[in-house]
Amino acid sequence: MPEVIAGLRIPDTVAVAEATRFIRETTGPLIYHHSRRVFLFGLLNAERLALTPDPELLYLAAIFHDSGLLTPFSDGVQRFEVDSADHARKFLAAHGFSTTAADTVWTAVALHTTPGIPVRMAAEIAATHLGVFQCGRLRYGRTGPRPLPAHDDGREHPRLAVAELIGRRDADAPERTPACERSPCATVIPVSPGSR
Repeated sequence: MPEVIAGLRIPDTVAVAEATRFIRETTGPLIYHHSRRVFLFGLLNAERLALTPDPELLYLAAIFHDSGLLTPFSDGVQRFEVDSADHARKFLAAHGFSTTAADTVWTAVALHTTPGIPVRMAAEIAATHLGVFQCGRLRYGRTGPRPLPAHDDGREHPRLAVAELIGRRDADAPERTPACERSPCATVIPVSPGSR
């Protein structure tokens, strides 16, 4: 039976099950719970904006999007978003996904903190980005998504401080994370339905 959280269905595929298990076992509760919440908020935002992402690809982008914050996934040279995207692509390739699907997930993960661009791209890319910013309760421009109704009370996936992990990573390795490559997670993102 498929898993349903706050009325939202988690895709019931082998790849989703394996990715979930892999991220849960290798990253710990902070990244795991945050990543699942990103999927849920991404799906809710997609519904609100009449986007139709492939739920499996959206889930895989969400579950891998912050994996590059941690040492086993970080190559120590590039932005964590790119490390995360590279690992997501490798996972999709190993599980027989098409190059197009792997590229879509790579782009969604690589651009998840980038202001303005993802919301003008494919539904999976836009929804991943919107899920990240909604989950993190970060600010949007006046025309962007409003707070969602109480679909989620945090029981399934508690709200944990991922922003602190990003800040610690930037502070702990400034030589690896030059100012121009630090996460822009506090940026205001203007979003308008007519921009797609």
